[in-house]
Amino acid sequence: MARVRKVEPGRQDVRVHRSEVDCFHQVAVASDQTRYLHLSTYAPDAGRDASKAGPSLQLDENAARQLMAVIRKTFPDIDQV
Repeated sequence: MARVRKVEPGRQDVRVHRSEVDCFHQVAVASDQTRYLHLSTYAPDAGRDASKAGPSLQLDENAARQLMAVIRKTFPDIDQV
């Protein structure tokens, strides 16, 4: 559970996970009024039970822009209608 500072290419040897989770999103607002996109993962059988929440991330506008660039590069047709 952490705020994302930056989004950069990794060098790890990664593979597709076998298990799946659900992801819920919310907006968190800091005391300085900075908005964060809060993403929480839950095991499919946990539903919205926060006591069974998995990892969560929070992205400010800058980190969200970086992630959007990565998503568009990974999925070039994503903005196609």
